[in-house]
Amino acid sequence: MQVSGLQLYVGADHVSAFAMSVFVALKEKQLSFEQVAVDLKVRENYLAPYRNLSLTCKVPTLVHDGFALSESSAIAEYLDEIAPGPKRLLPLDIKQRARARQLQAWLRSDLLVIRKERPADLIYFGKKDSPLSDEARAAVARLFFVAEQLLPEGANHLFGEWSIADTDLAIMLNRLLANGDPVPARLAAYVRRQWDRDSVRAWMDIERTVPAIQ
Repeated sequence: MQVSGLQLYVGADHVSAFAMSVFVALKEKQLSFEQVAVDLKVRENYLAPYRNLSLTCKVPTLVHDGFALSESSAIAEYLDEIAPGPKRLLPLDIKQRARARQLQAWLRSDLLVIRKERPADLIYFGKKDSPLSDEARAAVARLFFVAEQLLPEGANHLFGEWSIADTDLAIMLNRLLANGDPVPARLAAYVRRQWDRDSVRAWMDIERTVPAIQ
């Protein structure tokens, strides 16, 4: 199926983990799209034009044939529907697909303390000197437990073949790895493999301005 006229609205600083997830999804699908920058620093996302488009005032938002959709996991499912093959973003097997959705939902709904103390900016702009709080260390332990349970020993991907859940998990783990926090060796190797994908490299190659105050 030919898909055209896609627009992806992302934060102008290009550091959002969720924007990265959708960007990678589009690249993996080999879909052409126009990027539209939204300046989050001046809260452009809360102004009427973008608010009315996205509904949630969040990035990313994908626009296709006049239909606007926000929330990165919903966008991934939509892309699998409108461009079903041969590359899929979620596993074909129903149980593996459900597990991938579970992991995506958990990464987004839990672990807020990790996102707060190890923001995605670290992946691009360097380390934070502050140690993790007790609450964050407990969340990291849960993250490692889930990742090690779902990732088979020696496997490159969570579900046999790559899925967008691999990117989402790798982003969360890389918040720690990029900061120099201890990460189990096989999880660190998994992150490096995910980061070597062409789709991820394309995101990382985007030019970014280092914040004046970090």
